[in-house]
Amino acid sequence: MASTTADQSIAAVDRAIVDLTEGERRWAALSLTERADLLDTVRDLTVAHAGEWVDAAITIKKLDPTSPLVGEEWMSGPYAFAGGLGVVAQSLRALAAGDSPLAGATFGEASGHITVQAMPAGLNDMLLLSGFSAQVWLQEGVTRADALRDAGLAQHHPEQTGGVGVVLGAGNIMSIAPLDTLYELVAFNRVVALKLNPVTDALLPTFQTVFAPLIELGAVRILTGGADVGKLLVEHTGVAHVHMTGSAITHDAIVWGTGPEAAERKKAGTPLLSVPVTSELGGVSPTIVLPGKWSRADIEFQAAHVATQRLHNGGYNCVASQSVIVSADWPQRDEFLAALKKAFDTAPARPAYYPGSDSRVDGAVATYPEAGRFGPGGGRVLVEGLAASKDEPLLTTEYFAPILGVVELPGAGAEFARAAVDAANTQFAGTLGVNLIAHPKTIRELGGTFDDLIAELRYGTIAVNAWTGLGFLTPTATWGAFPGHTIDDVQSGIGVVHNAWLINRPERTVIRGPFRPAPRSVIHAEWALSPKPPWFVNNRSSATTGRLLAQFAGAPSLAKLPAIVVSALKG
Repeated sequence: MASTTADQSIAAVDRAIVDLTEGERRWAALSLTERADLLDTVRDLTVAHAGEWVDAAITIKKLDPTSPLVGEEWMSGPYAFAGGLGVVAQSLRALAAGDSPLAGATFGEASGHITVQAMPAGLNDMLLLSGFSAQVWLQEGVTRADALRDAGLAQHHPEQTGGVGVVLGAGNIMSIAPLDTLYELVAFNRVVALKLNPVTDALLPTFQTVFAPLIELGAVRILTGGADVGKLLVEHTGVAHVHMTGSAITHDAIVWGTGPEAAERKKAGTPLLSVPVTSELGGVSPTIVLPGKWSRADIEFQAAHVATQRLHNGGYNCVASQSVIVSADWPQRDEFLAALKKAFDTAPARPAYYPGSDSRVDGAVATYPEAGRFGPGGGRVLVEGLAASKDEPLLTTEYFAPILGVVELPGAGAEFARAAVDAANTQFAGTLGVNLIAHPKTIRELGGTFDDLIAELRYGTIAVNAWTGLGFLTPTATWGAFPGHTIDDVQSGIGVVHNAWLINRPERTVIRGPFRPAPRSVIHAEWALSPKPPWFVNNRSSATTGRLLAQFAGAPSLAKLPAIVVSALKG
């Protein structure tokens, strides 16, 4: 039986590669406008079958269908994918008309970098996410003229295809695999063999329906199976490139193999994988809390904010904040930590659906026996008294579970801020995302020092008074590790995804949000109209707001905004 199953897997992989090799020629023959039309059809199918998508995700994650947490599945599933499809189709039509996808973008400058305003990118963003912004920083030396000329990447020469690319899908956020497939197809002009993570196999029928136009063309094939099928794919002679989302351990097993032989290959610089690989691999993703004078409402809101950064999707996020850096000398430290523990404890209950979660929680408790247990059944772990050191397991191991650590550093003002940034850069694993929370007065007092510290942070996404997860949801932003990693020191990965404007040589995305939600933001002259964000784990109307946002992403219309606003205000 085992031999028969193996033979079936080999046959399925071979058939997929043959189909894609033939489909590559058909993809190459399509004009940019025809490609945009295809993506518009995929977007329409995404919205039409969004309910099926979310129902499958609910089943996978064992969520109560009536829970507000279902909103996470609407927003990080069909909403994210439909939004990305829409902007990529716009980029293709701009190129077809002889324009740059960045022709209407707002450019700026920050710390010697040219920046592109990714959000707000129009009136809809201004209304839906009032007070939030995102800038893509280009790598040093890239000019505005370079950016305008090069935006579009491989779609400047659509007839020059890049062979067959393999996408090894993630098992946590349900739009990751579709979005990665879209990016391979467009940014690199590769047809795609998408191999689903077994956790997400229940989504296969929906994905086949949504991707039907591209499957019919032969530009996409979707496969299921375990690590054996993934191995067959990445080692197939007909494959030109591999992209994966997962852990650095999985990456190294694919690239170098396992056991003593892998160490020898790494030492010799002779990887087992013979084709290029890009990746998004997560990390510890710290949150830095700058001390200031906060109101009780500020403390409670930001405590819920940090709890969300850890507990969204149950803690199974590559960019989940696993550690909080606070000042030991902050007069409100104890008050903030008490509020954080309460928010961590009272966040809505949900099953630990991701494989291995319970054992990782047990491992953290074994390492830190004095850790506090929170939430239903004590399934959430909070560890205090951590040292900012590479010798601290919680700062160097991505637990991928509801585990949060607290690091205290001495000082206040610029002294603390510099120490926290240095620790985040040097003592924490990964470079995918970092969050900073600071009172507007604190930011003003730091002045240019604050801007310098943002520039010094070596992370792919930096969020100020926001969560880096918003960068994932923003199609015009880039998503990936800080550039410079290599396959023998991969950390949070190589390359970026999303990037719907197809920007060449991005360095990072910097997101900014309001310190307070409306109406308190308006009272305190922040001029942001956004209420509690719908991605907060304690948002009561998240499910309704998420569903309305997904419908909006499929066919944006000002007429749909009032219902979204009313729902959001109930959160």
